[in-house]
Amino acid sequence: MTNATTWHWVRHGPTHQKTFVGWRDVAADLSAVDQIARLAARLPKDAVVVSSDLIRCVTTADAIAGTRTRLPHNPHLRELHFGTWDGVHFSEVSEKHPDLSRAYWEKPGPHTPPGGESWDEAAHRVHTTTQHINRKHAGKHIIAVAHFGVILTQVQMALGVPAADVLAHKIDNFSITDITWENGKGLVGTINHVV
Repeated sequence: MTNATTWHWVRHGPTHQKTFVGWRDVAADLSAVDQIARLAARLPKDAVVVSSDLIRCVTTADAIAGTRTRLPHNPHLRELHFGTWDGVHFSEVSEKHPDLSRAYWEKPGPHTPPGGESWDEAAHRVHTTTQHINRKHAGKHIIAVAHFGVILTQVQMALGVPAADVLAHKIDNFSITDITWENGKGLVGTINHVV
């Protein structure tokens, strides 16, 4: 039996928000039932399922889980914490914090929104959690329903590249990004596969 553990990261259903959505608990639109069925069919049947504890991920995970084993919802898989920017339109944030908002996206890493967390802090939070789950479920498939930023932090960790290099990737709603971990090393398969 191999100790390779493959994560199938799924981004939650769309929220249709036009503002920053981080730790705010915003519902997902799950009306695309045919797409959700194709997504569920594409994912491994013998996988365990985990999600962020935010409702948009919990309900998306519920919609695709089927008979797969569910792990407890995990708050450490929450989206980037945008602090006071959460719920605010991007243009307003850019106007109020021009230098910080530009640095946050163009040179992600140590820059922290007021009351929030930096990219580096979020990446550490998520990666610590995924490695803990890897140890508990070594050699298995894990379907993780999470968020845009969360998924990209793990692509960054697996590739070993600066955060700015992964922000160019799209992570669409209901897309799958596959990362396999073995002996602490990550191998990225597909990124943003839409079924």
